[in-house]
Amino acid sequence: MPKSPEVATATDYARAESFLPWHVRSRVFGAGIHPRWESDDRFSYDVATREGKRFVSVDPATGSREVSDSPPDADPTPDGDATVVRSPDGRRVAFVRDHDLWVRDVATGAEVALTHDGEESRPYATRLPSPLVAAGLLPRDSEPQDRPVVLWSPDSRRLLTHRLDSRGAGEFTLVQSAPPDGAVRPRRFTYAYPLPGDEVVPTALLLVVDVEQATVTSLDLPADELLYYGTPLPTDPNARGARSIWWHGDGARCFVLRSARGNRTLTLWEVDAATGGTRVLVEETDETPVDSNLTVSGAPNVRVLADGAQVLWYSHRDGWGHLYLHDLPAGTVRQVTSGPWAVADIVRTDEAGRAVYVTALGREPGRNPYDRLLYRVPLDGGEPELLTPGDGSHLISMSPSGKYFVSTRARVDSAPVTELHRADGSLVTTLETVDVADLTDVGWTFPERFTATARDGVTEITGILIRPTNFDPDVRYPVVDAIYGGPQTNQAPGSFAEVTQERGAGFWQAQAIAELGFVVVMIDGLGMPYRSKEFRDVSYGNLADAGLPEHVLALRELARTRPYLDLDRVGIYGHSAGGYASCQALLAHPDFYKVGVSSAGNHDHRQDKAWWVERYMGWPVGEHYREQANRTSAHRLEGKLLLIHGEMDENVHVASTLALVDALVEANKDFDLLILPNRTHACGNDPYFVRRRWDHFVRHLAGGTPAPYRVTGDEESS
Repeated sequence: MPKSPEVATATDYARAESFLPWHVRSRVFGAGIHPRWESDDRFSYDVATREGKRFVSVDPATGSREVSDSPPDADPTPDGDATVVRSPDGRRVAFVRDHDLWVRDVATGAEVALTHDGEESRPYATRLPSPLVAAGLLPRDSEPQDRPVVLWSPDSRRLLTHRLDSRGAGEFTLVQSAPPDGAVRPRRFTYAYPLPGDEVVPTALLLVVDVEQATVTSLDLPADELLYYGTPLPTDPNARGARSIWWHGDGARCFVLRSARGNRTLTLWEVDAATGGTRVLVEETDETPVDSNLTVSGAPNVRVLADGAQVLWYSHRDGWGHLYLHDLPAGTVRQVTSGPWAVADIVRTDEAGRAVYVTALGREPGRNPYDRLLYRVPLDGGEPELLTPGDGSHLISMSPSGKYFVSTRARVDSAPVTELHRADGSLVTTLETVDVADLTDVGWTFPERFTATARDGVTEITGILIRPTNFDPDVRYPVVDAIYGGPQTNQAPGSFAEVTQERGAGFWQAQAIAELGFVVVMIDGLGMPYRSKEFRDVSYGNLADAGLPEHVLALRELARTRPYLDLDRVGIYGHSAGGYASCQALLAHPDFYKVGVSSAGNHDHRQDKAWWVERYMGWPVGEHYREQANRTSAHRLEGKLLLIHGEMDENVHVASTLALVDALVEANKDFDLLILPNRTHACGNDPYFVRRRWDHFVRHLAGGTPAPYRVTGDEESS
């Protein structure tokens, strides 16, 4: 029988800490390349090198690179004021004052009020606020409440904005028991927070404001129901989902793409900016959600072409995510892409060349089904042309003219390479290769990608396996499952390029846990995105599933060929939707999962944000909501469970965990609870949180005594 690993020591804890995300940042070079394109296709980027941060300017025509120690001149904020939005012609800025929308003439300073009846519960050009700025837990400029929510028309004549109405909407209250300024009395912060099934929710009525005439025109659309704080009007053109509302180039029309409550109907409207009149261009309804991307967090794959005569539309109607061309005058629809593979994102449309550039997954046989590859697809018929045949998944950024693109490609088990290509896919030059020598020199190895068979006995699912740097194949290791389970994203990274981005923090947290004497896995079971509609819809109305049957099957399959995996000692952890799923794992699979750490879990979907829950659990709210609440199954707890929640969690209210605690107490179950004052939903990198999660697995899964240790925080972000 293989021996077990020794109990974690302070040396092991120190080694684990060295792999936390904020420490790895200084040990990985050449990663995270984000081109900043100029109008002439030149671009720049910054990169971490062994000599320090460097700034690179590139001429794509020649492939020449100029490297500097100093950043290029950045465009200053208009007037040095983050609370205004400048018009395209630069003559005016829009701003909010006393709940009304104003404009200021930049040259003269003259100010004009465009609206006159704004009030606190019905303001203009304002977002539903998060409470964290008011609570002093986020810097004001991280969520600029005073920045007007407006979209200028291209000709600078009009503003597209909205008027909020939060009267009668349901609210949550956060209680700040230990205010950072040392105040003795707790403080409370109340904010709008719609729950699934709420009849009265905040709304946003879209408006077009003629700046010259100072007139306000309501659009002939129902007010948009706001099912979470923020704004339905995308003011950052680079943000995910930014193409849900946009202007036509002539400034006389705009387009609105909106899901109905429950997400089973998606509609695209054309709006006459002068009259507010609307007409439906395309509408689709299905029995399960109609999405405009492979994931709800992706940018909509909808484009209006031919001056409004055609619409490029995204649909899962044939079982896969594909593009369809609607010819509106002719009343015809033609499928542009087809087959057992899926379009991921529209990168660029080339109307003159009658083509669209897309990233897609699963089209090339023998490849990782999650490899993103770039294709040029003819709009008028023909096969897609593969432009990135290189091994691995590709992150793409295309130049303004469409003549060039930058690709960062990598497998999950290889270092990313960033290259500059011409539009036909030919290589111009290699820009950067990620250097991880500082990690491999201390014994670190890339994760191992594996495949396993799903519960249907046919479908291939994938995951990664993470080993400690001092891995010994003759040792029998406890296994820790790092889960998310939210159907809008995968847990296992598709390539190592993702690991080197900010969203790769979860991977390094898993590596740190492995260093304490565990093998960690990340698995994507049925119900997750980026595959077929059938694969995805397993989770619809069924969030309690979380792909957990595949997790169990995959680990058992792995253990048959990897005797170092000790399936008598399996733990699990997760945050947010992963907090729900990790707790659900202990309740639904108590014979398999013995130890769990559940943080910020949305344990009862009746208490979570309506926009996310109604999309995945369905609307109206049914009995299945109650049945799948963790509190309903609290009596089934057998393993060692640690619940963690930030008291000031603005996303998943702490009540979600405390309601579960109430049920566990009623069921007379033993568990551990940690409430973190002044911690928000983004508490997963909190050093005390990290150490307590480590200790729980060392004590209850490895059977050891945790070493006294204090984790160093992320000074860069603190």
